[in-house]
Amino acid sequence: MNLNNITQDEFERIEAYLNNSLSKEDLQIFKNRLQNEEGFATKVDNIKTVLTGIETQALKEQLDRFHNDLTANDKDTISFNPKVKSLQWKKIAVAAAFIIAAGSFWFLNRKSNAQLYADFYTPDPGLPTTMGTNDNYAFYEAMVSYKQGHYREALKTWTNGLKTKINNDTLNYFVGSALLADKKENEAVSYFQNVTKQEHSIFKSEAYYYLGLIYLKNNNIENAREYLGKSNFTKAKDLLKKLN
Repeated sequence: MNLNNITQDEFERIEAYLNNSLSKEDLQIFKNRLQNEEGFATKVDNIKTVLTGIETQALKEQLDRFHNDLTANDKDTISFNPKVKSLQWKKIAVAAAFIIAAGSFWFLNRKSNAQLYADFYTPDPGLPTTMGTNDNYAFYEAMVSYKQGHYREALKTWTNGLKTKINNDTLNYFVGSALLADKKENEAVSYFQNVTKQEHSIFKSEAYYYLGLIYLKNNNIENAREYLGKSNFTKAKDLLKKLN
């Protein structure tokens, strides 16, 4: 966890986001950064970890003792409020540095759900793009776009195809995969669920795995375990071990 490259302004905006206190306009700007700026989501996860840790009673006691030893001046001690947003930036930075250095608190030694998601998620590689028939040309042309990372272009074709083939497991699966790769996890859920309802779908195990990952990222561990347990993927079993 590296907080050195987080400015005070960034910290305050991330804190406001986590406290649901951003204006509608600022929230949209923030979400755009999450989606498009490399490394920004990691910064948010790191700040969330620090703030969550500071709010725990055990950490409060440790930090109280730490700062009592650090200085005898009242102005230099940290005054804790149940609402973390009352803490000043410099005091947060000192507390964060102490947390990182200590390394003994379980909540920092254990990876966050978002970090586990990042470790275990890779976009589906897609299908071979052999455009042999006119009937499937549009689908495979969209598959080329998907493989090139142009997920929204692929989605236009595949979602249009679902209008007439609503239960097609291949279309549902790759719409879900494209949405997931485009960081629209919650929108992908219904499409993956449609796949899991089809008994003989060849994408069923993959759909269960990705559903488990989505619920993990959303901190719904119960559902994450349920769906991961239904997947035959080795990675699903490995991830389950980390959640138990």
